[in-house]
Amino acid sequence: MAPFLDDMQFHTRRYFFNRAAAGLGGAALASCLNPQAFANTAAPPPVDAAGALKTFHHKPTAKRVIWLFMADAPSQLDLFDHKPKLAEYFDKDLPDSIRNGQRITTMTSGQTRFPCAPSVFKFAQHGQSGAWLSELLPNISKIVDDITIVKTVNTEAINHDPAITYIQTGSQIPGRPSMGAWASYGIGSPNENLPSFVVLVSRLSNGATPQALFSRLWGSGFLPTRHAGVSLRSSGDPVLYLSDPAGVDKETRRRMLDGLAELNQQRYAEMGDPEIVSRIAQYEMAFKMQTSVPDLTDISKEPKEVLDMYGPDVTSPGTFAYNCLLARRLAERGVRFTQVFLRGWDHHGSLPGNIRNLAPQSDKASAALIWDLKRLGLLDDTLVVWGGEFGRTVYSQGTLTKDNYGRDHHPRNFTMWMAGGGVKKGLVYGETDDFSYNVVDKPVHIHDLNATILHCLGVNHEQLTYKFQGRDFRLTDVHGKVVSDILA
Repeated sequence: MAPFLDDMQFHTRRYFFNRAAAGLGGAALASCLNPQAFANTAAPPPVDAAGALKTFHHKPTAKRVIWLFMADAPSQLDLFDHKPKLAEYFDKDLPDSIRNGQRITTMTSGQTRFPCAPSVFKFAQHGQSGAWLSELLPNISKIVDDITIVKTVNTEAINHDPAITYIQTGSQIPGRPSMGAWASYGIGSPNENLPSFVVLVSRLSNGATPQALFSRLWGSGFLPTRHAGVSLRSSGDPVLYLSDPAGVDKETRRRMLDGLAELNQQRYAEMGDPEIVSRIAQYEMAFKMQTSVPDLTDISKEPKEVLDMYGPDVTSPGTFAYNCLLARRLAERGVRFTQVFLRGWDHHGSLPGNIRNLAPQSDKASAALIWDLKRLGLLDDTLVVWGGEFGRTVYSQGTLTKDNYGRDHHPRNFTMWMAGGGVKKGLVYGETDDFSYNVVDKPVHIHDLNATILHCLGVNHEQLTYKFQGRDFRLTDVHGKVVSDILA
């Protein structure tokens, strides 16, 4: 606790040049007060209050994104990827020509054999597209003509944490900004009273054994911290310390924040640290959220028929149904990026019983969200994405019987679906082999997926960059192409 010594540690050569730059006059100071001026000193992007990009790269087809993230990886074989020929291969070893020496996890690499496990669930065709869907998805089957099913998403990551980090941030190594943070940084949000990026982590179902979710998955990485996702809690205050302490009224709170902002501005003028400006913005957002968040989470005025669409769990905060309804309410309020997590899909054993418990939660609420957005005229400019970090193997992990099996991680191909926001309706895209093991037509890498989502938001993924440690970074690294075939 030595303020003088604490201050002296900043008296470095870098500190000297920062001070010198700050003294060049009013124009330089005004530039310093713009936090985005530090984003890319070689070629600073045009800036306005909405985000780093002054204008969209092209006309957007989506104003916002809702990503229903099925963390822990649902089985495409038991939900979307119908493989009737597998019945002939029950308990037969997966042919070597199909696996072709591909990497598998340590959880099954020690097995003496890899017996094929056809799905125990019945499949039927639905909609004008004739899409095959499992009996576990009766509600999705009713909206199948509103969605595009992509069966050939693929990734290199084979374990949960690297895989979910990869699809969220474009890198298997932690520390990069998440997609929602990139969207917030690039195009901001029209709502000044709620964060541009909101995260809703759904409560676990009974008996679920999920993988951990880390806040870095919705973090801002090296982007200014105000672009990080704000996670709303399901009990108590939706955001910690949202309520004022006892005895503190709004006027007092406002005066305190004004005084604090003045002190922070003075410190910014001295140090030139853009995080100080982020801190000011976050204090202001927190003050506004004291009013906007209670209004957001009050669903008492929702029509009964709307609540019924989402199911009986919708009135219980923290359930997936409740969070899907909140996602729709966030969309109404212009929030740019909402991510709803549903965990529990890690079915290495007893998959049929476990997925019977979890799939109905996802099926009913996901379909209700599409219906609800469509009812309000919001689906056309809201992009909804559904899917996890990878898929599941055709061979059984552990003991295989006629009615029970487990499935290991499978990154070679998995299924996701998208709706609204410029995506075609009633399309099934891509194809896998008879074992749902390899892509045989129209592969979609996760970099391609992310490039396509940004494209729908009006952003060229190659041009939304941020200079950090001497390099221009972007969400898709040096990869990715827009999957134009699925765009309307």
